[in-house]
Amino acid sequence: MDKYRLRGVSPTKEDVHAAIEGLNEGAFPGSFCKILPDPFHHNRYIVMHADGSGTKSSVAYLMAKETGNDQWYAGLAQDAAVMNIDDMACVGATGPFLFSNTIGRNAHRVPGEAIKAIIHGYETFFSSLRPHNIVCMMSGGETADVGDLVQTVIVDATAIAKLKGEEVITMKMQPGDVIVGFSSTGQSSYETQPNSGIASNGLTLARHQLLSHEYALKYPESFSATINPDLVYQGPYHLEDRLPGTNFCIGEALLSPTRSYLPIIREMLSTMREAIHGIVHCTGGGQVKCKHFGFSLRYIKDNLFPVPPLFEIIQKTGVPWREMYQVFNMGHRLEVYVPRDAAETLVHIGEKYNIEAKIVGRIESSPNSHNEVILKTPFGEFFY
Repeated sequence: MDKYRLRGVSPTKEDVHAAIEGLNEGAFPGSFCKILPDPFHHNRYIVMHADGSGTKSSVAYLMAKETGNDQWYAGLAQDAAVMNIDDMACVGATGPFLFSNTIGRNAHRVPGEAIKAIIHGYETFFSSLRPHNIVCMMSGGETADVGDLVQTVIVDATAIAKLKGEEVITMKMQPGDVIVGFSSTGQSSYETQPNSGIASNGLTLARHQLLSHEYALKYPESFSATINPDLVYQGPYHLEDRLPGTNFCIGEALLSPTRSYLPIIREMLSTMREAIHGIVHCTGGGQVKCKHFGFSLRYIKDNLFPVPPLFEIIQKTGVPWREMYQVFNMGHRLEVYVPRDAAETLVHIGEKYNIEAKIVGRIESSPNSHNEVILKTPFGEFFY
């Protein structure tokens, strides 16, 4: 069994997909997010989305405890926000976005200063998007003291946006399209610091593969008691250790805020909407996320970005490459599907924001009745 599953997390969520099978898919079946008709306006649609920072908050807890600085929690707000709005952008929603935040904490362990850091973190992130005409507004939320259920803290958010029918991006990818990937690392023109690329997926695997077992003994509240003890914090690193080849320490790299691609998506939708056949946010499922979209398609990715340093050291702890590509984004977290003659325009848009973009693959017809993903990497070819 995969190391991720052994720790109680599924990258493919088969049970979740089975649970929702047969439910109404909304106004545009097969889209990246469920889209509903706006009951108050003709030819208007609503996208409502919920997500969060996942177990990244456990890393923030460790960093706060080790340093005595609750500001480590602040970035979780951006993580929760981006996991919502960048998913919503994949169907064409670029705002305004109305947010509600939900924080569940153990008040004995997570103080008010941590909550303040998270709430202020939302405003800091929203402010960074305003120069790009992206409006996010916080309507309020809920901070629940649920220590009987939560050992440390959970940071979630819900967002809602409206769009017109002609603005909706449906998944109409087809054979002959190319896949343009946008890097998850480096420093964009709208970021204040370089990004490790980790985003908010795979943190359970990353934490336990990288961090020393000393943290299990010191902070048993930072992991699930249902995990096999042999799989808990089995790595060689401490939070303050330097990530090889970077200026990050391990803790900083794991907490690197999830990058938003909204400024890029907003520009591409305003200048070349008709050429865009689909957009995929490579979060849960990593490079295999695209398999859920389209019909009888074979996604071939044979020109992937070099593996970023953080993912490289995770793999070196013993995670098979095949699993790595199905859990992490491995170098690019946004994919746009276009005819080949439109790819160069996307690359130039990425350059404008100092984010590298390139053709990472193509789409062919699948000889089967289902979708397939083929990854051709320096470490082998992987079929999903």
